[in-house]
Amino acid sequence: MAATTALAAARPVDPPMDRRKLIAFFAMVIGMFMSILDIQIVSASLSEIQAGLSAGSDEVAWVQTSYLIAEVIMIPLSGTLARILSTRVLFTICAAGFTLSSALCATATNIEQMIIYRAIQGFIGGGMIPSVFAAAFTIFPPSKRSVVSPIIGLIATLAPTIGPTVGGYLSNAFSWHWLFLVNIPPGIFVTVMVWTFVDFDKPQHDLIKRFDWWGLLSMAVFLGSLEYVLEEGNSKDWFSDERIVAGALAMSVGAVVFFWRAFKVDFPVVDLKAFTNRNFAFGSLFSFIMGVGLYGLTYIYPLFLARIRGYDALMIGETMFVSGLAMFMTAPIAGKLSTKLDPRVMMGIGFFGFACGTYLATGMTKDWDFYELMLPQILRGCSLMICMVPINNVALGTLPPQRIQNASGLYNLTRNLGGAVGLAIINTMLTQRSDQHYARLSEHVNFGNPSALEWLNNVAGNYTAFGMDGNAAALAKLAGMVKQQAQVMSFIDIFMGLTILFSSLILLVMMISRPSGGAPGGGGGH
Repeated sequence: MAATTALAAARPVDPPMDRRKLIAFFAMVIGMFMSILDIQIVSASLSEIQAGLSAGSDEVAWVQTSYLIAEVIMIPLSGTLARILSTRVLFTICAAGFTLSSALCATATNIEQMIIYRAIQGFIGGGMIPSVFAAAFTIFPPSKRSVVSPIIGLIATLAPTIGPTVGGYLSNAFSWHWLFLVNIPPGIFVTVMVWTFVDFDKPQHDLIKRFDWWGLLSMAVFLGSLEYVLEEGNSKDWFSDERIVAGALAMSVGAVVFFWRAFKVDFPVVDLKAFTNRNFAFGSLFSFIMGVGLYGLTYIYPLFLARIRGYDALMIGETMFVSGLAMFMTAPIAGKLSTKLDPRVMMGIGFFGFACGTYLATGMTKDWDFYELMLPQILRGCSLMICMVPINNVALGTLPPQRIQNASGLYNLTRNLGGAVGLAIINTMLTQRSDQHYARLSEHVNFGNPSALEWLNNVAGNYTAFGMDGNAAALAKLAGMVKQQAQVMSFIDIFMGLTILFSSLILLVMMISRPSGGAPGGGGGH
């Protein structure tokens, strides 16, 4: 008994949490949620924005693209800015600027204004995402990170998942203006609370003299052009378009200058030395592929429901809500598991569950609805949460604290880029595979096929009875059915590709070392 008491007394006891720091941290988490939510909140409502601003379909796509390009530039830059200005000043400026730019988006009267305001919103909002990582490392001892990790992970994955649901509801119940007006009350709250309660670090104003402006310019050209090429490539038929070629050249030049400056100057705009840590490099690779899965499925499920099932924004949101609910329910379980299981085992379980979810979706047909998609979405939501916590612990758990600010920016960037690359590949595959399946199916649907001929005659007779050109109507209907089936088959190809991708990650897990300490989980992304 005495030995047990002595052992308990010998264990280090964490100091009690400062209430001011807790309030500050959760205010920052709300800011991060707003920034990530706004990536996807307009995705289901672009047609309403297009109609409201009398914009063309090519123009309205830039409401999304401008936000993503600006955000992807700010995310890696935020670590350096936090050191120069302090977390308090940077986050307050970002929260206030995000709130103001949201108000400007709601008041836009033409598409040009909207694109500019969305770029400002994305750039400023991007500064709020990585700062939460550094704050979590500063505030919470390792023993508390099993609670903090699922909270940040939940925000990071839930926000983009429920974005279409929230956006669809707001634009249907009110108007597209409320997609942006909804940010104003929480934005004001976050601005006031962060300025009042955050006091984690001190500014290092002397670093501004050593700031690498050429590095910043080259990074902006490199990442901005990369995002543009990935976002616009498929719709412009890639390198057959002059603007994509120009973007690729600008990306290449910007990349060469950026990496040269990053390794040459004393105080680079982004410190890439974190990648010399094997666990951080593997964690970033996992984060990149999780970005493919997170944003790829957030895109492909609504696309299937809209194209094949004819759902509107609100119906899509209601169907997609299953994944968000699964994430919410799994968050505390993931936190508990992170204290008991080797993170590599957790990642293996998560990757296996994700692969199972996408494999189930390879059996889809044109009649799949809410109930058929429910189990794949539940597996997706649960697996994302089980993966998210250990991936971040592995990536950041072996880094020294002084490297966390820059590393968290790089880490969040990998998830954003994973999403961008994944969407570019998915869109390209959907286009090419649909064409290939259509051509192959068309070979079997011709006048030499007795079954096809019988079907055409029956349908033509039905239309002729109403005084219509039965043959033309039957052929049009048959072409539509073939096209729809070709699209369904292309969706199945995407799901099979994702299944192979996530199954392969299980093998990569064995190549990493177990981190010696805890790390906060979750991360922002596009």
